[in-house]
Amino acid sequence: MNLRARALGLSLGISLGLVVVIITFLDMSYGEGNTLIVLRFIMPGYTVTAAGALVGLLYGIVEGFLLGALVAVLYNWFQKVLYK
Repeated sequence: MNLRARALGLSLGISLGLVVVIITFLDMSYGEGNTLIVLRFIMPGYTVTAAGALVGLLYGIVEGFLLGALVAVLYNWFQKVLYK
């Protein structure tokens, strides 16, 4: 069984992007807004605001896609090498 890199990348990217948006809005409404400050170092341009949530969504989609695609490629490669 092979994993499709594009499909796994898209599903992980969309999921990660939505998680960033959700936790940003939760932090804005329930937190002090300082909990997610560390994301500024990982995602330049990110702030704990509605505009920052959109920036985080874009970063989440891109980073999640790359991570998902990499996992699928590595999985397929290991499967090919180990189970010839």
